[in-house]
Amino acid sequence: MSDASPPDAGRLPREEDDGFLASLAVYLRPRVLIVILLGFSSGLPLALSGATLTIWMAEARVDLATIGLFALVGVPYNFKFVWAPLVDALDVPLLGRWLGRRRGWLVLTQLLLALAVVWLGFQDPVSAPWHVAFGALLVATASATQDIVVDAFRVESLEVREQAAGMAGYVAAYRVGMLASGAGVVLLVAWFELLGVPHVDVWRYGYFAAALMVGVGLIASLLAREPEGGPVISHDVNVFRRISETAIGAFGEFLSRRNALAILSFVVLFKFCDAFAGVLTGAFVIDIGFDKAAYAGIVKGVGFAAALLGGFAGGVIARALPLSTSLWVAGLLQMASNLVFSWQAWVGVDLGALTLTIVVENFTGAIGTVIFVAYISALCGARAHTATQYALLTALAAVGRTFLASGAGFVAEETGWIAFFAVTALAALPGLVLLAYLQARGHFREVAAEKA
Repeated sequence: MSDASPPDAGRLPREEDDGFLASLAVYLRPRVLIVILLGFSSGLPLALSGATLTIWMAEARVDLATIGLFALVGVPYNFKFVWAPLVDALDVPLLGRWLGRRRGWLVLTQLLLALAVVWLGFQDPVSAPWHVAFGALLVATASATQDIVVDAFRVESLEVREQAAGMAGYVAAYRVGMLASGAGVVLLVAWFELLGVPHVDVWRYGYFAAALMVGVGLIASLLAREPEGGPVISHDVNVFRRISETAIGAFGEFLSRRNALAILSFVVLFKFCDAFAGVLTGAFVIDIGFDKAAYAGIVKGVGFAAALLGGFAGGVIARALPLSTSLWVAGLLQMASNLVFSWQAWVGVDLGALTLTIVVENFTGAIGTVIFVAYISALCGARAHTATQYALLTALAAVGRTFLASGAGFVAEETGWIAFFAVTALAALPGLVLLAYLQARGHFREVAAEKA
């Protein structure tokens, strides 16, 4: 299903083979270790305003429609490109002078993130759902800003030969962070309940523990060295004009490309079927009769291992096949994996079936994510605009997880779980249609030529 492009078109670049021990040693370099720790910090907040929050709300018997609407708290991930040029151009007062621009922003966002997590944990999803929504929105905003800064820090800190190892370690640590704030917090809450902690307090303590975990990234930021060679901001320069020119240049360069609107639509829709199903996965597992221990152990624990293997498999596929073919493989796999949830809804409470379902979903989802990230990375054009364009593309990719998926609860209530997951599988079709269109228009040949 690839377009007529050279055999290596769209494949990930290969590094020189320096030997197995040398390849492992790169992970022990201080710069790479710092990036790995920052990966944990970046992965930590997502579940706290997403999957873990839905478990808390489902246990509190909040209706499915409301839980589905809470996907909208992820809006900051969609619009982080708006303030990405600001983060690039401005220093944080005091912290910037003490630590440097990147480290100053890192410390600020991590302190704000910890405070937002604590505040969210002290709200009540039944009596004060709007307070919960506001708290989740604060967590998502601080998290999205942290992502902007970490991406810039990673690119500027690592040497060219360290980038691949840094990204691999970052992604693995990101998943560990998600596991800690997902299964880790849910298991901690269950343990507090066994200890006899009042039910009104267990989730507060769980979220407070998650806020303490933000300290991993904070320590990494303080131990890190500010990247060298960054631009010096003169106070005589009109900073707002510079921000505007940077943003206009980045967006204008992208929108001037052939098939720009189709490309942007594809970025929005390719992972939509995953997001449509994923926003209610936690609520589905609890609703059909599984307890929190099963959720934490299988959905988060087994799912984590399957996702790591899927990420490795996605890397192998992306290196072995042209990018367009890899995207077809990823798109069809993630579409089929949603149907496994329909089978799970029909089977009911069966730990073996749930294990199989979660393994399939996480393995195929990780394949799709790795291949999709390779694609949007290849889309970033002029080096001067890479950070802002990457923020734009990742923000658009999050549209499916927020706006488009926000009505999932209403659909599930109307259709029931079996039909709901069948509908989510069909949601993959618009993305596949756009993939076929872009392939026919020679888009992937153009991407390969730009990166040659």
